[in-house]
Amino acid sequence: MQPASKLLTLILLIFMGTELTQVLPANPEESWQVYSSAQDSEGRCVCTVVAPQQSMCSRDARTKQLRQLLEKVQNMTQSIQVLDQRTQRDLQYVEKMESQLRGLETKFRQVEENHKQNIAKQYKAIKAKMEELRPLIPVLEEYKADAKLVLQFKEEVRNLTSVLSELQEEMGAYDYEELHNRVSNLEERLRACMQKLACGKLTGISDPITIKTSGSRFGSWMTDPLAPEGDTRVWYMDGYHNNRFVREYKSMHDFMTSDNFTSHRLPHPWSGTGQVVYNGSIYFNKFQSHVIIKFDFRTSSISKSRQLDYAGFNNAYHYAWGGHSDIDLMVDEGGLWAVYATNQNAGNIVISKLNPNTLQIIKSWTTNHPKRSAGESFMICGTLYVTNGYSGGTKVYYAYSTNSSTYEYIDIPLQNKYSHISMLDYNPRDRALYAWNNGHQVLYNVTLFHVIRSEEL
Repeated sequence: MQPASKLLTLILLIFMGTELTQVLPANPEESWQVYSSAQDSEGRCVCTVVAPQQSMCSRDARTKQLRQLLEKVQNMTQSIQVLDQRTQRDLQYVEKMESQLRGLETKFRQVEENHKQNIAKQYKAIKAKMEELRPLIPVLEEYKADAKLVLQFKEEVRNLTSVLSELQEEMGAYDYEELHNRVSNLEERLRACMQKLACGKLTGISDPITIKTSGSRFGSWMTDPLAPEGDTRVWYMDGYHNNRFVREYKSMHDFMTSDNFTSHRLPHPWSGTGQVVYNGSIYFNKFQSHVIIKFDFRTSSISKSRQLDYAGFNNAYHYAWGGHSDIDLMVDEGGLWAVYATNQNAGNIVISKLNPNTLQIIKSWTTNHPKRSAGESFMICGTLYVTNGYSGGTKVYYAYSTNSSTYEYIDIPLQNKYSHISMLDYNPRDRALYAWNNGHQVLYNVTLFHVIRSEEL
């Protein structure tokens, strides 16, 4: 039985036990026939009475009193029912709130756990980033040292300027030879400093710039890094074998906007796409041989040829894309290089510095990188950079320094816009990479870290 129903029962019993006994008539026929109380299915108390005839009760003053009491009981019953309904609603609300609070508690717990996990993930990401940046700390320290050297140069120039000014006023105050030696020494150091500033470690490659769309899927194009100032001629070679005609465009503008060119016929067809124009001559690998030829454009004749001993050829140790790319000739700030592979080095890449006049090997370095696994390669400041492929997603991932005879794995993205790179060479004058990408002639700018050490000056 509900609390409100119990209260109603108690009130009815009070009335039945007191007031009702006072108003009942002495004659049983005029009195109430039956009265009782029961409990319904919802637990509420129900009172049932059989009243006397209306005609008898209407004339009885005590009946009026009883009717008033019944009205009061009914009013109280309604109030109790309203109170009971409100109590039920409040109970449901409390139960609902309890469920919501439990849900909030669970969510807060989840948020707390997720927050801890997110903090852990962020910490790991920050730690990884710091590990990436850590190698730059010594580079920055070297930059600080470089800045001090430049300030030292400025101070020495300022002192020499002051001395020269005083010398003009007081002839003979300083020994001319001594002063000349100081000026010459400073000039040499400044020249060495400028030469070092031209070199650096590759740290980034720009998005590609498409210069022209022409030719077949394979080929090479280039400019001469040692050409005189104002000479911007472009050299163009379509295909990787059975061709001996080199196109000469007067300028980069002509190459981009027209098909006006001069054709040079080589005495032998070339092999692969590893040709290079350097100081007015083209260096190329003779087809189906390990012979390197230097052809002078000024005289239209071969000025030198030499075998590259032990170098694989005729698709023995090509780049991953094939195309008779066994021997790759290239230039950087230091001069002419040949990149190839030999049986003696188990098919791994060999780097040789060449004398550009005699084609003799000055020095060679053997690496541990398989030639056939390389997509392409290029030299910058004495370091060979190798790509991981020639199609799809491409990056520069291996670097071998001939200055220290050491290698490292790196991760420098190279956007392969047209999905098939068959030629990639560096031009030190333009500070750019020239690429032949699936019938498109493309340029990439490069970013270098310049490092100067005082002992190198």
